[in-house]
Amino acid sequence: MIIVTGATGNLGRRIVEQLLARMPAAQIGAVSREPARAAALHRAGVDVRQADFAAPDTLAAAFAGATQLLLVSSNAEAYGGDPLAQHRAAIAAARAAGVSRIVYTSHMGASPASAFPPMRNHASTEAMLRDSGMAWTALRNGFYASTLPMIVGDAPTNGLLAAPADGKVSWTAHDDLAEAAARILANEGCFEGPTPPLTATEALDLCDVAAVLSELTGKQVERTVIADEALASQMRGHGVPDAVVEITLAMYRASRAGEFAATDPALERLLGRKPATVGDAFAV
Repeated sequence: MIIVTGATGNLGRRIVEQLLARMPAAQIGAVSREPARAAALHRAGVDVRQADFAAPDTLAAAFAGATQLLLVSSNAEAYGGDPLAQHRAAIAAARAAGVSRIVYTSHMGASPASAFPPMRNHASTEAMLRDSGMAWTALRNGFYASTLPMIVGDAPTNGLLAAPADGKVSWTAHDDLAEAAARILANEGCFEGPTPPLTATEALDLCDVAAVLSELTGKQVERTVIADEALASQMRGHGVPDAVVEITLAMYRASRAGEFAATDPALERLLGRKPATVGDAFAV
């Protein structure tokens, strides 16, 4: 059985749906903090289980019977929590439950020296997996293209994309990454350790994104650079927690350092087709 954590989230839900297209529902388990949100998966025959990374004693039972565990990374740091403690507990519970392989949703920028804290967490989690004694695969996912609409804000309508200085980013679609994860899960010998970067075919900065928006809307969108602190002040003015503000600014710092600029053909080879483009992210 393949167990997927975070099964009602943006990525986990898509991975379960992709698995359903490839194997009987009885071979799939879906773990969620709120099982009621997974009612559609339950109706499809998926074994829905309740567990919470923040409650480690719920994990072993949720992972029981799994041969593979798809471990969706925790975003607890954005809310003042400790994602590494949660990952450590999940890996220990998987080992106790007899799981033979963990597939972890890492990131192309995973590095202990990253300017972006989540990348340091990914690197630390990969080290935990390396030391776990289990087979493991780290999906080095590209930066989620779904964040772009939030970054550009009202730019498609007001014609102004104002943001701090940035760098090239290989924006990659959730749907493509979910399909790749399902393909890797369905082939247990596919990729030991970190994968190559699973990215779209091109990396774009916000000047490039403004050009894409201009083409899509037929209205000129101007890219304007603002200071990091100007964005921080705007976010705090809207009540955004300091932890989220700092992570957002760190993302810009890391992109300026080129941490998210790499592209690789691995995702296209896995999918057997071209991955979605940045333009596709705004067309849905």
